[in-house]
Amino acid sequence: MRESLLAWFVVHGRDLPWRRTRDPHAILVSEVMLQQTQVDRVVPRYLAWLERWPTVHALAGASAAEVIREWQGLGYNRRALNLHRAARQIAVSGWPDDLTELPGVGRYTADAVACFALGQDVLPVDTNVSRVRERTGEAFDPACAQALMDLGAMVCLARVPRCGACPLAAACPSRGRRYAPRRKQSRFEGSFRQRRATTLRLVSDEPRPLAELDSDAVAALERDGLVRIADGVAALPH
Repeated sequence: MRESLLAWFVVHGRDLPWRRTRDPHAILVSEVMLQQTQVDRVVPRYLAWLERWPTVHALAGASAAEVIREWQGLGYNRRALNLHRAARQIAVSGWPDDLTELPGVGRYTADAVACFALGQDVLPVDTNVSRVRERTGEAFDPACAQALMDLGAMVCLARVPRCGACPLAAACPSRGRRYAPRRKQSRFEGSFRQRRATTLRLVSDEPRPLAELDSDAVAALERDGLVRIADGVAALPH
């Protein structure tokens, strides 16, 4: 299966900008952006981000307000603050041996940076990788990481796998199976997440009196460190 997977990847693998670098800063940026955000939305924002802050020291030198503004539209804005805090920690202390010590970095993200940037012998297991491994019964090694991600994203789909296009189908014990839909994320339209996003966008444009804003959304944003409140006015953090 390994050889078939890698041969398929040579022909069908996605050409993504973060696959053309071994810079741990660039890899970390891509992995944080890709959390809960689709690849096609991330690509242009990733390129713009690195053009503005090409190094971890450049990002560390930015203000939190600049980072939040640059992140607008990607959603889950706490990721921007965590990335900024991680950059500041790295700028002062260097990259830690255990990358999960960085703000907002969990096991998968740590393993992805270790594998794709640092060349460590670890397989980062995201949803796509986990799905292919579970269905095939194969463990695969770290050299297969990108191929597994692409196969899971394009062929071994969650509900209706495209088994006819799969290079592993001949030996796959799950070939032809269909799967029940998993619980979908709640709708953004009309949600509290939308109210938060709208409020943050208003405050990003300029400081606003609390009387003009959604009070519950402002309170939630303040708890997350995305806005600061002083003298009845909400503004981005410094």
